[in-house]
Amino acid sequence: MKLKQAFSLAFKSMAQSKMRAFLTMLGIIIGVAAVIVLVSLVGGFSADLSSSFESMGTTTLNVMLMGRGNNTVIEPDEMMELVEENSDLLALCSPVVSVSATVKHGSESISTSVSGGSEDYHQLNNYALSQGRAVSYADLNWRSKVAVIGSYVAAELFDGEEALGGTLKINGDRYTVVGVFEEVDDSTESSSDNVIVIPYTTAQRLGRSARISSYTLAATSADTVDDAVELLENTLFSLTGNEDYYRVSSVSQMLDTVNELTGTLTLVLVGIAGISLLVGGIGIMNIMLVSVTERTKEIGIRKSLGGKRRDIMRQFVIEAAVTSAVGGLIGIVLGVAAAYAAGSLLSMTVVISSGAIAIAFSVSVGIGILFGYSPAAKASRLNPIDALHYE
Repeated sequence: MKLKQAFSLAFKSMAQSKMRAFLTMLGIIIGVAAVIVLVSLVGGFSADLSSSFESMGTTTLNVMLMGRGNNTVIEPDEMMELVEENSDLLALCSPVVSVSATVKHGSESISTSVSGGSEDYHQLNNYALSQGRAVSYADLNWRSKVAVIGSYVAAELFDGEEALGGTLKINGDRYTVVGVFEEVDDSTESSSDNVIVIPYTTAQRLGRSARISSYTLAATSADTVDDAVELLENTLFSLTGNEDYYRVSSVSQMLDTVNELTGTLTLVLVGIAGISLLVGGIGIMNIMLVSVTERTKEIGIRKSLGGKRRDIMRQFVIEAAVTSAVGGLIGIVLGVAAAYAAGSLLSMTVVISSGAIAIAFSVSVGIGILFGYSPAAKASRLNPIDALHYE
């Protein structure tokens, strides 16, 4: 029997028993669709996280100093000097002082977090200016009461008025707006546009904080991140004498960790969804065994007319493979549609993976062949005389 004839008989058998064929394929359809939906949603979630981290800059480094039992004070000037002395590895540096505050302008007020930083703060956080200027070195020296605000703050407090040059009160102290950042997200309360930056020296006084425990730095390039981290760790260890007193992290390291976690999550979810494919394979095997029983006399006739064992076996294996392949194709269509529907419903990014589709389809066909082999072997071993007399 030629392959073309075997495939023709397989499709003809499916057409004659449409409901049985559909029920046989159901486990495969559900399994393939589940794999595609889960991989697409997790892939979209991973892409969103990666985009968020990358927007922070893959060269960004964060230093956190812990105060428990540590009397060593690392001044901003020491960190700045370290950057200057290692300009081949480090490019920018800003102390970070966060202060929870009530901000007012006229009758309008909001509660937000005010960030104190240096003249490098806006570059380190990828903020561009739409108006005015950023915090300057002179502002740091003079502890000037100036502020650079995000588009959300400008819209909420100034309500259409010109924000640049205006004044606002932060915890009762009057500050002059010297700059406005360009819109980054969508100017909502929870977005990156809800930001107020003041000189870190002024923020220390505002928050009544004598010491600075957080710094943001930038490596000169993505290739120097690891060397920059090592430099910071060695320097901080020599100053504190205990590695428990500080933490140095990079955005690229956090991104690698996130990708590793989402990769593991994908494998776990695909493994769970793969159980449906296994159940579908068992369903195919059961139906094929029933089909062999029903077609015993047909097999006997074919064998008596010279049909070879390998021809009988090939026919049933191909029939099982075709059934699972069709189920896989239907599962792909339903999976892609369900993934976009779920993404729209959950407001999530959907990333359709061609690799996941190819693997899911290949596995579905492989399962059809694997579970179709036993019924095919049983059919090929039937004695022609016994098969002809079977009722």
